[in-house]
Amino acid sequence: MNKAEIIKTLKSQYNRDLRKQLVRSLLDAEKDKNTLTQYKLMNQIFTYVISELGWTMAANTKKWDSTPLDIMSEVFPKIKTSKWYLEQDLSIDTSIDVVMGKSE
Repeated sequence: MNKAEIIKTLKSQYNRDLRKQLVRSLLDAEKDKNTLTQYKLMNQIFTYVISELGWTMAANTKKWDSTPLDIMSEVFPKIKTSKWYLEQDLSIDTSIDVVMGKSE
């Protein structure tokens, strides 16, 4: 599937209000430091996105492809403000540094 198809599929499965509520719940859970359920749900959706893209770390290390996170931020409004999103972004940066031999 390409980026547009994945976005369309996710938006059809999760209506606008539900997507907003998922992010709101995620942000509330982060404030309460009770993120297990919300992170699990976002990770499942993120895994679906990665799977449908056929995305792999090895194939994307020379020229970084941030499409999975781009899709998540387009489908789920304000997810970029969450710690979950920041952790995904930091995980990717750390993994690239290790793969490219730039570990500290």
